Amino acid sequence: MSTATVASEGISQEEKKVIFASSLGTVFEWYDFYLYGTLATIIGKKFFTALDPNSQMIFSLLAFAAGFIVRPFGALVFGRLGDMIGRKYTFLVTILLMGGATFIVGILPNYATIGVAAPVILIALRMLQGLALGGEYGGAATYVAEHAPHGRRGAYTAWIQTTATLGLFLSLLVILFTREFTGPDFDVWGWRVPFIVSIALLAVSVWIRLSMNESPAFKKMKEEGKLSKAPLGESFGQWKNLKIVILALFGLVAGQAVVWYTGQFYALFYLTQVLKVDPKTANLLIAASLVIGTPFFVVFGSLSDKIGRKVIIMGGLLLAVITYIPNTPVSVFNALTHFANPALEKAMATAPATITADVNECTFQFNPTGTAKFTSSCDIAKQVMASNSASYSTVAGPAGSTAVVKIGDIEIQGYSAKGIDPAEAKAKDAEFKKAIREALNKEGYPAKADPAQVNYVAVLLLLVYLVILVTMVYGPIAAMLVEMFPTRIRYTSMSLPYHIGNGWFGGLLPTISFALVAQNGNIYYGLWYPIIIAAMTLVIGTLFIRETKDVDIYARD
Repeated sequence: MSTATVASEGISQEEKKVIFASSLGTVFEWYDFYLYGTLATIIGKKFFTALDPNSQMIFSLLAFAAGFIVRPFGALVFGRLGDMIGRKYTFLVTILLMGGATFIVGILPNYATIGVAAPVILIALRMLQGLALGGEYGGAATYVAEHAPHGRRGAYTAWIQTTATLGLFLSLLVILFTREFTGPDFDVWGWRVPFIVSIALLAVSVWIRLSMNESPAFKKMKEEGKLSKAPLGESFGQWKNLKIVILALFGLVAGQAVVWYTGQFYALFYLTQVLKVDPKTANLLIAASLVIGTPFFVVFGSLSDKIGRKVIIMGGLLLAVITYIPNTPVSVFNALTHFANPALEKAMATAPATITADVNECTFQFNPTGTAKFTSSCDIAKQVMASNSASYSTVAGPAGSTAVVKIGDIEIQGYSAKGIDPAEAKAKDAEFKKAIREALNKEGYPAKADPAQVNYVAVLLLLVYLVILVTMVYGPIAAMLVEMFPTRIRYTSMSLPYHIGNGWFGGLLPTISFALVAQNGNIYYGLWYPIIIAAMTLVIGTLFIRETKDVDIYARD
């Protein structure tokens, strides 16, 4: 098949409608997926009731990440189907799975009603969502790229790139509306409404998918009998294709993924969980940044058709690495702290906190099973400080010593819960938490960000900058991935690196970053995860990834 027969003839109005329909359906799928992440705090309280507040947050993020963990397996299953039976009906299956699982979350009884079955079913539904999404993106990108004229693939596939952000934006809007409508009942039952109303989006999405036409490239290959009989074997069993898959993962997608999740999800969690900005305000600021920043997906996608995909993606990674590094003049997260919660910034500078303890008693503050009991004085002190979003450093104390928390000039003696009865432990816990909070208050550490002190314009500009970084690394990447593989195995080959990158490297970012913060004590410590991954991808991509903008995607058919 030549480029002339498929791509150079331009694109008809009907095909534009189909591409629009594909993009709109993808928005709905992302809406379903991001509802959970946005409501992670509430879901943690409803389904992981037996855990402490810190572990609730980490475990709810882990359940969110479970969907991402299985995405590569969805890529294998649905990528194979897409290369064998077609793009259209594979789309349809993914949306039915996604929408059905989301609706069930809205009506699922919580832990207080059915006990441990609640989080088990929740995680199973999250995994089903992940499997469905694993087949979605590769199909959408492949489908649109195969309709797009040569020289415009960056511009056309960039619309698919907007769908993830638009889906997140839609979920934020529905949550904000529901929160206003239900008021104080939102945390009781109102949070279920966005999940339940997704059934309407499912109906629209199914109608949209049924109205689409099959990819002309796929139809042509089917008519010529050139379809792959073993897409998995061809994609990953032959070194000539496998090496490209590996390069795509480590030289493009891994870095793109951590920048994407840092700029959107981690930024939201950072505002609400660390800086203690009012959730409604934080959601509005994130939503506004998405409105301003989202058009840049198309800007950078179109620009990549002219100057190349690689230079834009690598440029975005370089800017991210430089501006993510904490405690530098250009650190964007230090700036967020300065403008969103200046009282916290001042307190950390004037009254730094330390925990002096036997470091051998300090364990990693991560409880994925909910069964770990943190009873040492070091662990208890770290938990209480983390729950107050108080940044601290750990000082090695004598072996066997009890932890001492120092906030400014105030010292609070810690305690060990080992070997004491539950009633005494509860009393000591309440006393210790009260002492810590009183000390933090006295030294100027705010319990919440003061709305009067928030510089909303500056915070918004910083969030817009983070979104623009996202658009730089994400806008051109669909076109580039499509251009790296032949039509007969394109769906399968591009889906796997994309979903390993975004599902594992990106999807696990909030969980890993917050666990790192909880362990280390420094509120900026979690940023080193995206910094290291983005830097790795920048080096590998710069050295080993070749430019693809002028590639004939049908030349190897």
